[in-house]
Amino acid sequence: MNRFTIISAIVVTFITTLITSCNPADTYSENDLSDLKNMMTGFFSTEAQATEDTSYFHIRLCMQPLWDERTDGYWLYVEQAAYASMERPYRQRVYHLYLSQGDTALVSKVYEIEDPLRFAGGCSDKSLLDLLTPDLLIERHGCELYLQRLSKERFEGSTLPGSCLSSWRGAAWVSSDVVILPTGLTSWDRGWNQHHELVWGPEEGGYRFDKINAP
Repeated sequence: MNRFTIISAIVVTFITTLITSCNPADTYSENDLSDLKNMMTGFFSTEAQATEDTSYFHIRLCMQPLWDERTDGYWLYVEQAAYASMERPYRQRVYHLYLSQGDTALVSKVYEIEDPLRFAGGCSDKSLLDLLTPDLLIERHGCELYLQRLSKERFEGSTLPGSCLSSWRGAAWVSSDVVILPTGLTSWDRGWNQHHELVWGPEEGGYRFDKINAP
């Protein structure tokens, strides 16, 4: 059995388990996808969490729609930076939101960007994003999030176990779990070694990004 067949089997098992355990809608529509995009769009901050618990850093996050003319779902430019160094973000990505085959899940596929720092500040200065074209994207295979709508105001999702490979800080793979609400989102990224032991990332829970009104 080749790697593609194994990953495909994991995807089917994962989505089936998620649907059974969460009891969401049987299928999703473009309206669900649009609601997810709207909740994810905007500016976010972990300032309140970092004030309550100093083991968490003060981080700013923004997500800005791209390429409105496209009809294959929604595309978001994503920028994340420590508050102390906002002019130099440590993470810049593009997310592609679309319906899975059979419309049984909402998918957020992740892309890196070639020479990303030239687009830094793109959420506030949208003219910078005019230079961002699809040919500059690098897909992060296996790192897509599969999300379910659990209520009118709540989406939850995660990556497939072991599928998002990474060697950063001694990890073999990373996991991402998210909860998305109209008021913000929680993002829990962790790195695991080949023995499924945690090697980096918060143990108690994810970063809580509250939605804010200004950049």
